[in-house]
Amino acid sequence: MSHLILVVEDDTTIANWLRVFLEEEGFAVEVAHDGRTGLNLARSLTPDLIVLDLMLPRLDGMELCQILRRESDVPIIMLTAKAGLADRTRGLDTGADDYVVKPFDPEEVVARAKAVLRRVQDRVQQRLRHGRITIDETTRRVTVDEKPINLSRTLYLLLAAFMRHPNQVLTRDQLIALAFDDDFDAYDRSIDNHIFRLRKQIAADGFQPIQTVYGSGYRFVTKDE
Repeated sequence: MSHLILVVEDDTTIANWLRVFLEEEGFAVEVAHDGRTGLNLARSLTPDLIVLDLMLPRLDGMELCQILRRESDVPIIMLTAKAGLADRTRGLDTGADDYVVKPFDPEEVVARAKAVLRRVQDRVQQRLRHGRITIDETTRRVTVDEKPINLSRTLYLLLAAFMRHPNQVLTRDQLIALAFDDDFDAYDRSIDNHIFRLRKQIAADGFQPIQTVYGSGYRFVTKDE
């Protein structure tokens, strides 16, 4: 499936150039010519990347970028005629992933788009998601139903080990090896206490993903698996 790119640019000539060059590289492209339409399309289409002009009618690019960043982590390349360092810094601080100054070669935007999407793919591959639980292995952020929860290092490592091996029965010794590389200064039965605490923090709506397999160990399951 090709990536969908949303171009939000009020200059129809520039927007058409970008559409042609991006489509020639195999991308699917949608175009909006004002900020309000761009916001509506971003919400309805959930594009893989947004190429966003800074100066837009109805809703300027900087404000649109701020709204998008509050609502999602969609990558954004900002286009602007302002080449000053302060303007570039402001754009990146607002949440843009990259910054291209007009006038530009459309091939440069295509190259930047490919590079940003590669970086995003790398980040996605560092996430674990099963059912309602997501782990960002880069930041060690854990969410249940998209709400963050605070886990100690020990509980985080245990949860990550479970999520890398869904639906597998894991003995206590296997869990210790997978989570702590055998660097676990305690009796294997003490792992039960950590799992008890972990269960309390990740259960939601009466569903408990960590199941006890009597006589064997534990298994991590989700409702949809």
